Amino acid sequence: MSPTLKSFPLLLAVSLTLAAGAASALDFNGYIRAGAGSNLQGSRQSCFKLPGAAAKYRLGNECEVYGEALFGQDLYQVDNGPRLSGHVMASLYSPDGFENLFESNNSNRLPQAYLAVHDLAALNGGLLWLGNRYYKREDVHINDFFYWNPSGIGMGVEDYRIGGMKLSYAVFRKDSIDQANMAPRHDLQLRGIPANAGGELQLGASYIANTGSDPTRHSGWALNVQHVQQATLGGWNKLALQYGVGPGVGLGSTGGLGNGSDVTRFRAVEQLYFKATPLLDGLVTAVYQHDSAPTGGQDWTSLGGRLVYSLGGNWKLLTELGFDRVKPDGAATRNLGKFTVAPTWSSTAGLFGRPEIRLFYTWASWNDAAQLAAAAGDALSSSGAYAGDRHGSTVGVQVEHWW
Repeated sequence: MSPTLKSFPLLLAVSLTLAAGAASALDFNGYIRAGAGSNLQGSRQSCFKLPGAAAKYRLGNECEVYGEALFGQDLYQVDNGPRLSGHVMASLYSPDGFENLFESNNSNRLPQAYLAVHDLAALNGGLLWLGNRYYKREDVHINDFFYWNPSGIGMGVEDYRIGGMKLSYAVFRKDSIDQANMAPRHDLQLRGIPANAGGELQLGASYIANTGSDPTRHSGWALNVQHVQQATLGGWNKLALQYGVGPGVGLGSTGGLGNGSDVTRFRAVEQLYFKATPLLDGLVTAVYQHDSAPTGGQDWTSLGGRLVYSLGGNWKLLTELGFDRVKPDGAATRNLGKFTVAPTWSSTAGLFGRPEIRLFYTWASWNDAAQLAAAAGDALSSSGAYAGDRHGSTVGVQVEHWW
């Protein structure tokens, strides 16, 4: 990364501080989750994730502390014309929770720092942006699976209106600080395409360009198609189909630049949020992912759901059931099942009502293949908290809030 890009977040943060209160009130929002727990073996909480799966079911199964705070400020506005805004997000991630909150294995970052120009007549309702940002992310809430996530460091034009549709184009240089090598990634999206009554299509294409002479680095591409249906069982439904080749196996983000055209990924993601009654709602999901590579591929299948019942007052009962299955080529199938029940206090009813303070009990069971594939010390491994057992339980308390 160039010195200019490295210093950009700091410069933007200083600019926001100097501009606070000048053009408008500071916009502030954020997210936090934190908790404490124990496994029933008497040691600290152990969380359950199947080796080879891209996500785990979250309720009563998060051992980390995570928080983020996003600050936004209008920096300058032309009279009755365009305005310039700045945005900075700070985040804290502690993988071992409060026990090692201030240890060196934690990460403190600025995952977002960008400028945006609004209300340019030429952009027809869209905006021009530059910097590092979360960009048009799509996820499954109950397992925190960001299946379509083209975020990164770049620039672009977002939500140029074409009738009732919105066209966006961006070019990214790097997805995150964890990405070993950089390459230009072009992202083109068209959303709001009328499909049926209450439904729309969202299309996305990305291309990762190999701009160097290194023969071990390759170009790649990905396609994303998503159908969003409103007013389904009182909620909504999303179905996404995704396909990527080479570095495009990130399906929006950049996969390994060493991947050739013989490395592919197909993924289907289904999720349904329903509201059966004013007191009962929930979300169910299904994921199928097939990876193919000369060194061997695998299939990942995931099924799960979370049900929320409001008990009256500020209390509700949360339950979550999830199952993951990974079948590597030429190896035994790994299985993991997980169930959680969580009496919860909340100021707001429903699945997405926050803040929540939860008491939880989680039980999980896995097979021999999952145990053998787990890393040393992992909850599923023979050297983990449950030793040779292939099942385990945890209890604890967690708070989660967004604003």
